Amino acid sequence: MNNDYEIIMIRFGELSTKGRNRKDFTKTLFENIKNATRDDFPSLTYELYYDHIYININNEDTSLVVERLKDISGIHAFSLVHRIKCDIEEIKNESYRLIKKEEGKTFKIKCKRGDKKFPIISDEIIRIVASKILKESNLKVDVHNPDILLNIDVRQEGTYIYIKTFQGLGGYPLGVGGKSLMMLSGGIDSPVAMFLMMKRGVLVECIHFASPPYTQQAVIYKLYDILKKMNKFQERIKLHIVPFTKIQEEIYDKCHESFAITIMRSMMYRLSEMLAKKRDCLVISNGESIGQVASQTLQSINVINNVTNYPVIRPCATLDKLEIISLAKRIDTYDISIRPYEDCCTIFSPKNPKTHPLLKDVLEQENRIDYLPLLNEAIDNVETITIDKEFSL
Repeated sequence: MNNDYEIIMIRFGELSTKGRNRKDFTKTLFENIKNATRDDFPSLTYELYYDHIYININNEDTSLVVERLKDISGIHAFSLVHRIKCDIEEIKNESYRLIKKEEGKTFKIKCKRGDKKFPIISDEIIRIVASKILKESNLKVDVHNPDILLNIDVRQEGTYIYIKTFQGLGGYPLGVGGKSLMMLSGGIDSPVAMFLMMKRGVLVECIHFASPPYTQQAVIYKLYDILKKMNKFQERIKLHIVPFTKIQEEIYDKCHESFAITIMRSMMYRLSEMLAKKRDCLVISNGESIGQVASQTLQSINVINNVTNYPVIRPCATLDKLEIISLAKRIDTYDISIRPYEDCCTIFSPKNPKTHPLLKDVLEQENRIDYLPLLNEAIDNVETITIDKEFSL
């Protein structure tokens, strides 16, 4: 990337609407940016202002820093900028020097004068800079669809000139939204739901239901690989592996097969609530999408959700499969998720599951099982693993 730009200017976007909480949100974002970049880019230095964060590149690899910033929630957009003195001659000359290095035939200039003490208004700054560009180059003005957009931002601490802007992840800084327990299966949907929760500033811990010997250890390795990808968005993720075999065997032994998935999901919700309370998670979340499988029809969701008063968030609820796949490819989990290893939901999948179960029928089936001791035993034997950049098998 062009080494004329020695600073990255970061914009907050949605955070500007937070009123009294804005200061806390921007401080959290500032710390998240430092935590995500300083180990791999030790020369970076950081500045926090009311409406921007500046990163001084200090000879680090700009392209790598840019890629890292794209994965940090709470950043609306960011630009590579050149900072100079608030002097009209320097603004004019540096603007021309930078724009003549760009490819294109047309240009437009935008100017903000945040420092109202600067004696020249924005429109006049634009006229002065444009006059030099038009006089000394072959570029033409196009205010509607320019090849090059030159931005000039006059502020108290200096004037910033930039051309290239990158889109950020948006959302809120990770951590400002509390913590969720994510029901992680290893399929395509739940990593996408996890990403969408993180994007809204929610820290995530994961719960997975394992049924050895029916499910393979390869499923767990698959989860490790998925969570290593998710470390781009959250540096440290706890995975809680719940032994689910005895519960599943009891369901299939005592209950009618057509209700098995519904009852199994109900037990998963009970276990998730128990663990969420232990882990101080404010909500449960999962990758359910309306109508995608038998347990995700509205009637099934209504019946299954009856077992808990805990809030359940379903970020993928209204997305179709193609939208979910697109996001899975964006976060680089898709190829891992489609590895052909079955989890406990698919290995015991009945031939004719109930798609519109009635609550009274489900309760009648569940009453055939003394499930509370089984749930307590499962929670007592949870295995917890922390996935971070240091983790390896």
